[in-house]
Amino acid sequence: MHPMLNIAVRAARVAGSIIVRGFENRDDLMTQVKGENDYVTRIDREAEEAIIKKIQQSYPEHSFVGEEGGVVEGNEEFKWVIDPLDGTTNFIKGIPHFAVSIALMHKGKLDQAVIFDPIRGELFTASRGQGAQLNGFRIRANSPRELRGTVLATALPFKNKGRLESYMKSFTSIFNQCGDIRRGGSAALDLAYVAAGRFDGYWERGIKPWDTAAGELLVREAGGLVTDFAGGNDNMQKGEIVAGGPKVVRELVLQLKD
Repeated sequence: MHPMLNIAVRAARVAGSIIVRGFENRDDLMTQVKGENDYVTRIDREAEEAIIKKIQQSYPEHSFVGEEGGVVEGNEEFKWVIDPLDGTTNFIKGIPHFAVSIALMHKGKLDQAVIFDPIRGELFTASRGQGAQLNGFRIRANSPRELRGTVLATALPFKNKGRLESYMKSFTSIFNQCGDIRRGGSAALDLAYVAAGRFDGYWERGIKPWDTAAGELLVREAGGLVTDFAGGNDNMQKGEIVAGGPKVVRELVLQLKD
């Protein structure tokens, strides 16, 4: 295992322990509203602080950007992109579907990735050029030839419900062509599941780099494709993503690019 990936795994497990303890006692979450239908808890902040502290023990010169405001200036050649608790609403409601997401960008390129589900004990990892693993075993994305029979994942535009009408047009078209669609509430796990072949594809708009950075590398290293809604490579800049096998992504882009 790459030494920087090893440190990221340790940091994810530390955060996972904090999250599990918080999940078992949700009476003291100190939940705050960040925006419309967007929440943060004491556990989110504690987990992010623990991740940064753990990584800094080995790499004090690196820079960080975290969802909960954990921006640390440093060497921009190495930037850690962190979502300490992806799926906070699930966490608050007692739904055991959320994850820690940690990615390292080296010179602007995704280099290392960890997505850790502390409830199921599932650790998804990837290093650029070295493939993707689940609990140490190699995983591969599915490559269906068409949408028919596929199981896809997406998310509703809950932070901007004004987009629902246009979203439902593409959703309806895709739903009529595929086997079924899931909406789990964690972009990180949606992408990890695509990498593991559990989902055949995934799309979402209105997301941030910390939502998808680790998952993007996982999908690519598992043999999948990641694009924006137009089929290009500006998904992080545009805040949108399409992921899956090449033919699934191509079909999804045809429905989404307009």
